[in-house]
Amino acid sequence: MITSSGVAAWRPPVPGIVEAYHAHLVEHSYPMHAHDSWTLLVVDEGTVRYDLHRHEHGALGSLVTLLPPHVPHNGTPVTPRGLKKRVLYLDPSRFGDDLVGLAVGAPTIDDPPLRHHVHQLHESLMVPGEDLEAESRLALIVERLRRHLTGRAEAARHAGYSELAVRLRELLEEHLVEGITLRRAAKLLYAHPAHLVRVFSGEFGTPPHRYLIGRRVDLARRLLLDGMAPRFVATSVGFYDQAHLARHFRRVIGTSPGRFGRSRW
Repeated sequence: MITSSGVAAWRPPVPGIVEAYHAHLVEHSYPMHAHDSWTLLVVDEGTVRYDLHRHEHGALGSLVTLLPPHVPHNGTPVTPRGLKKRVLYLDPSRFGDDLVGLAVGAPTIDDPPLRHHVHQLHESLMVPGEDLEAESRLALIVERLRRHLTGRAEAARHAGYSELAVRLRELLEEHLVEGITLRRAAKLLYAHPAHLVRVFSGEFGTPPHRYLIGRRVDLARRLLLDGMAPRFVATSVGFYDQAHLARHFRRVIGTSPGRFGRSRW
């Protein structure tokens, strides 16, 4: 765990964990962005306020937060001393698509034993050679999370996204690297361009171009942790050049691509 302002990120050799991410944020606020993985968050110091599907939420030390993939969210520390957090990005296969709506409706879980299990998993990820322990802890955590999601009274209720917004999101995902023009998307979806932007922004809290940029940054962080140089990462994920990547990466993550790629626990 980092002890001063900054980030540490790595890809543990544990099936189901896409990335481990520890951060101490003082002034940085995350803009609206989305991941292609489930986000399992615990806060060690401070409190974070975030928006998810047009609703405001908060995360603090005693709680566990689970955010579903492809649903934009932001994040702002609400105390002067900032925020210390630990995050695990989990492979989408660990949870079914049918659980996305349930997580959107209630992303916060008040379960002290679960919170402790997540802490123990992070600790085991930082000890070389403890992959089996980490994998075992992850299996128990996922099982407990699934019970929380499926056992809620609102289990039959879906998030209720606009079909048009979802179809545009799917198009953006299909053209993540090469991109797609708004005119082309409007033609494919038989909708007026301005209407597309309004519907998407209303559903997900961010316009289509911001969603696309955030997802490209999400893809870039994976390649950086795999050891790819920033100048090659930029064009590999759809940015014009390294400077283009750096500008958006710093806005979303709060640090440069180079520093992120070199960060380790």
